[in-house]
Amino acid sequence: MAQPHLTPGQLGSVAPLGAAAASTPSFALVKGRQLEVMRLVLPAGKALPAHSAPGEITVQCLEGRVQFEAAGQTHAMQAGDFLWLPAGEPHALRAEADASLLVTVSLPQP
Repeated sequence: MAQPHLTPGQLGSVAPLGAAAASTPSFALVKGRQLEVMRLVLPAGKALPAHSAPGEITVQCLEGRVQFEAAGQTHAMQAGDFLWLPAGEPHALRAEADASLLVTVSLPQP
């Protein structure tokens, strides 16, 4: 069953998933006209190939470890690390350990 989006003013949690990270799917917390916030869950060894987002993004590692490639650099992200990318910047990720990340996308206006 898909995780429902949060409604305005509704409290949500981005607490670490712990052992459940290996079996929890990624899901969108919020999808608005100008903003999308999702919890990206990557089990150890899983990778997302190079892609880009239509707007600026922020990525915060909530738990685990990932290799994050962007702008010609590879960053080893772990819990508490945060980065920002401009719109259209290609990036790729690979989980070294079960990980979850909070991803925020600023959506361009039509």
